[in-house]
Amino acid sequence: MGLPPRSPSIAILGAGGVGGLVGAMLARTGDVRVSFVARDATAAAMHEGGLFVRSVQLGDFHVEARSATHLVSPVDVLIVAVKATGLADALDLVSSEAVGDAVVVPLLNGVEHLDVLRDRFGSERVVPAVIRVESTRVAPGQIVHGSPFVEIDLAAGDAPRGRVDAVRDLLAHAGITTTVRADEAALVWAKLSFLAPLALLTTRHRATIGEVRTVHRAELEALVTEVASVATASGAPADPATSLALYDRFPADARSSMERDAQAGRPLEVDAIGGAVVRAAERHHVAVPLTARLVVELTGGRS
Repeated sequence: MGLPPRSPSIAILGAGGVGGLVGAMLARTGDVRVSFVARDATAAAMHEGGLFVRSVQLGDFHVEARSATHLVSPVDVLIVAVKATGLADALDLVSSEAVGDAVVVPLLNGVEHLDVLRDRFGSERVVPAVIRVESTRVAPGQIVHGSPFVEIDLAAGDAPRGRVDAVRDLLAHAGITTTVRADEAALVWAKLSFLAPLALLTTRHRATIGEVRTVHRAELEALVTEVASVATASGAPADPATSLALYDRFPADARSSMERDAQAGRPLEVDAIGGAVVRAAERHHVAVPLTARLVVELTGGRS
């Protein structure tokens, strides 16, 4: 079982850098009905002025943006693209009737949110996913996409393969490089193995990606090794060299979303990213002294 053959309806929960970009790319195809669920001010701004994207890869484009503060009408796909720190509150904006039998595709950082979503919607509806992109909301309805790629990987999990393939085709048609992976653990830990060192170090040192991979290279290599060890113990063999090579794909002046949140005084995803690594390390008896220290430092001493 896949999605409706014509004009499937897609709701984007969260209109930040990731949700805004993915939703705008889907909307500009003209083949799907896209709506955004966002807070009052953002929903109002998007309803009035639409969504404008500035992108080094895609060029600049504008789409009309259906937006609301709650999801009440049934949809075929729900893409969850909020910060982990705001997941619980965001889910209160979505009625169970509107989700119904929809495919739920989470584009969050970390690994522990999958259990939250499966408990709420049922494991057969949740399609594990990760996204690789550098994209920022600079104002309500305004997105700046800085990386020369938008890549999403999916895993079937407990969802029917036909629905997973339908989501893959939907995203690929929008210009998103989309791949279905066989191993869920490998999928989510590959992303976290890359993200955790970068997010923790860029935020701790208030540095760009370029500075981290040069000035703080020793710490980066040590952290990558620690997280790779936890990933392997969690059933997802990781290659530190592959993670390190990925950093060279990013523009040197790029910043992690966590570091941008720190600069703006917003809540940080330290617990969802670094904390998740530490908790997994404790379960598997893996030593991660640098990761644990950075988590403590970034949370003001609260581990």
